[in-house]
Amino acid sequence: MKWRTRAKFLLHHSSFILLPLLLTSCATAAPQKFSSATPLEWSQRLAHSEMARQTNAPKWDYTMGLFTLSLLKLNEQIPDARFVKFSEEKVGSLISSNGFVQGYKRSEYQLDALNPGKTALALFESVTNQDARYLHACDELVSQLDDQPRTFDGGFWHKQRYTNQMWLDGIYMASPFYAAMGRYFIKPNKAYDEVAKQIRLIDEHTYDAKTGLNYHGWDAAKIQPWANPANGCSSNFWGRAEGWYAMALVDVLDFMPTNHPGRAQIIATLQRTAKGIVKWQDAKTGLWWQVMDQGGRQGNYLEATASAMFVYALAKGVNHGYLSRDLIPAIERGYAGIIENLITDDGGGKWSLTKCCSVAGLGGSPSNGHYRSGSFDYYISEPVVSNDLKGIGPFILAGIEVQQLDRTKSK
Repeated sequence: MKWRTRAKFLLHHSSFILLPLLLTSCATAAPQKFSSATPLEWSQRLAHSEMARQTNAPKWDYTMGLFTLSLLKLNEQIPDARFVKFSEEKVGSLISSNGFVQGYKRSEYQLDALNPGKTALALFESVTNQDARYLHACDELVSQLDDQPRTFDGGFWHKQRYTNQMWLDGIYMASPFYAAMGRYFIKPNKAYDEVAKQIRLIDEHTYDAKTGLNYHGWDAAKIQPWANPANGCSSNFWGRAEGWYAMALVDVLDFMPTNHPGRAQIIATLQRTAKGIVKWQDAKTGLWWQVMDQGGRQGNYLEATASAMFVYALAKGVNHGYLSRDLIPAIERGYAGIIENLITDDGGGKWSLTKCCSVAGLGGSPSNGHYRSGSFDYYISEPVVSNDLKGIGPFILAGIEVQQLDRTKSK
């Protein structure tokens, strides 16, 4: 069902299209500072530093979708026209007047390709005249899920070429966007039911009770070289995969109706996921390891993108009442650990986030000499870089939530 029948009438009913508001508080206590700056000040520092670094031409990409969404969220807290302008240039400029998305290839059925839709939707909902091209684009993107390839039990494949595979990453890429778009459907429960189902399936297939963590991926056919032939799971607990999953859980809840039966399931899954995350937090630094349960093993390292994702998800979970306030010390240790160990002052008002895993995945072609096996050695072999958007975006979001967390502490 296309936009004309699903969402057109909602353009004139603004009460249906308000962004979920971040929690606010009447508390007047000064926000806590980390290395002489508040969390929102740190978010601003990294936001402006990264915008200055981003000089390449716009490209429809999930990482830019994450970064621009973080800028628009930061704009809600500290209005700055530069955040909106940058987001319009990097994402909005790729959307034509009729909603065509330059660089989007539906035939690839990539869940990753849906992630920038969150920015497009935020731009639509925050622009005064509600530019219809953004909603046209979002409708086209979300309609991909109508015929997304599925596993035997209904799980979305991560991509067309990743046959029978569900990845934790994909839950973040698709589920919050699908849930947000549910408000524009004639039958919104279609989206909410599907989101709850995808989370239930990935959790059933990838959760490991012993560690409290989730394996990166699951092969329903159990034939991939990286898959355990007994359960189809990959062999390790990669930090950023768990980070994508944690962010997905807490973000989906922004849109799941309070009376939807799947909401309680998602909150329970978030609570269990949070418990596993905190279990593997490094006691000395407050950070998290690239391979989460093997801290200290030779070659393993404390990784920035996952650490930022965890701080964001945990803090937001506490702020919204999904998670216990007992987690506040762990959250603050994690945030302080990022500032103290991973942020560098580049001079001239520029800042960097270091120790970011550049990329990691599963599968690929052995013929090119770089098969992504999912082994410990594989995860520690990928390049480590600074200022990856997969870390900058969550760090900005973490600052928003940690500052709000400080307010809740003063109640």
